Amino acid sequence: MQKITAILLRMVVVGLLAVAVAALFVVRYRRHPLVLIGAVTVQSSDYRKELPIPNVEIRVANDLALKATKSDANGFFSLQLFKHVRRGHPITLSFRHAGYQPLDLHDVVSDKLYIAHMLPVPPKPRPESGRPAVKIGNVVVRYSFKTLRSIDIGSAAKTFEVVNTANVPCDRGPVCSPDGKWKASIGTLTLNAGPGNEFHDARLSCIAGPCPFTQIQSDNLSKGGPTLTANVLNWGDTTTFLLEAEVNHFMVAQTEHQSYPVIFGPALNFTLPADAEGVCLEAEMSGQNIIFPLGPDLLLDWATCNGQVNRDQTKIYRCEVKPGYQVQQ
Repeated sequence: MQKITAILLRMVVVGLLAVAVAALFVVRYRRHPLVLIGAVTVQSSDYRKELPIPNVEIRVANDLALKATKSDANGFFSLQLFKHVRRGHPITLSFRHAGYQPLDLHDVVSDKLYIAHMLPVPPKPRPESGRPAVKIGNVVVRYSFKTLRSIDIGSAAKTFEVVNTANVPCDRGPVCSPDGKWKASIGTLTLNAGPGNEFHDARLSCIAGPCPFTQIQSDNLSKGGPTLTANVLNWGDTTTFLLEAEVNHFMVAQTEHQSYPVIFGPALNFTLPADAEGVCLEAEMSGQNIIFPLGPDLLLDWATCNGQVNRDQTKIYRCEVKPGYQVQQ
């Protein structure tokens, strides 16, 4: 009997161990992989010059990540690690960009934010020309975008009659006076502003007949819009109403705007709305105000510009002044 009990006990222990091993395997198999998130900026002692760097290629050494990634317009990146890589595991992140010095970041896997600072590649020295730098001042960003503009094109007026005969008992008819005593009628007016037009400042008035025995039941005059409607109750004799309103015409027009770039050292930084068009830089150079269209390729003789689109579709520009030129605050 004791021998049988011992055998059963061993079987129970073995079974529990098997269940534990299987559960551990399932947990390890099903657990979600870790994701590293971070950002890449320019390394600078002035935090205002730590600009985000887009299109940086980011890899994890020793094939610990599923694949390499690139930073977006805001310098943000995320890297999904393999499932077997856990927190506390040593890791090396490599950052590569043609315009910046290579960077290897040695750290451990955790939930922290991985922020990398990259140094720009020093520009190649140019032979001294002996000429003083061309000064650029009073820089203004000019752009336009399409807006819906309203133009007052005049007034509209229309009269209408609400036909009725006074002193006719209602006798539970379909339409009666407010006190239910006299037969009444309802007059309806509809006025259309025409294509591309809208009414505003509408007013409705009784101008003829026994006006005290009328009542405006409903209307949309205060809201305005492309169509005006009004319903008038009349329990006296026939009355005449006058509807008047101002008419606006809406059209798409180009609106010109200007802003001023923020200047840090040799770089000009500015942002524009998503629908900005015709972007130009106006600057004072050699005593003259000159307009420099950026165009789709962002080409300037005196600066190297790049532009990125943010997540909300607004645009951010950075123009770095070329050697031989000096931008003034």
